[in-house]
Amino acid sequence: MISDGALLQFGGFLVAILLLAALAHWMGLGGRPHIESHDQAKKLAGEVSYGFDPVDCAIDADGAGAILADSNNRVLVMKRHGSHFSGRVLTAKSDAEASNGALEIDPGERRFGTVKLKLVDSEDWANRIKALRGARNA
Repeated sequence: MISDGALLQFGGFLVAILLLAALAHWMGLGGRPHIESHDQAKKLAGEVSYGFDPVDCAIDADGAGAILADSNNRVLVMKRHGSHFSGRVLTAKSDAEASNGALEIDPGERRFGTVKLKLVDSEDWANRIKALRGARNA
């Protein structure tokens, strides 16, 4: 049998946890970030890779990631990672496939993982990424 004191203590803990959860929600903590504009994507790209100055950008339909290119034909892919975004500048080891408005990118870095983006111009971006492999041999 559970004592009244134990029930009271349990109730107090439960109320405290719910209050902390409400406070975190009110403060906007723990949400799922999304990219809403090209300006935001470009700003994030500069934070992810210092000195990366994008001239072209495509944002995932759900805002869960983006792909950007700079004037030196470098390509950066970003994806949601927890409550932030992480990204990689793609190399000659990278590969991409486009189908049905989706772009699947293998950055060539197993720990980063595959990135899937829903893009209108997925074929164009896949070709740009594949061109990086050819640049290695040039």
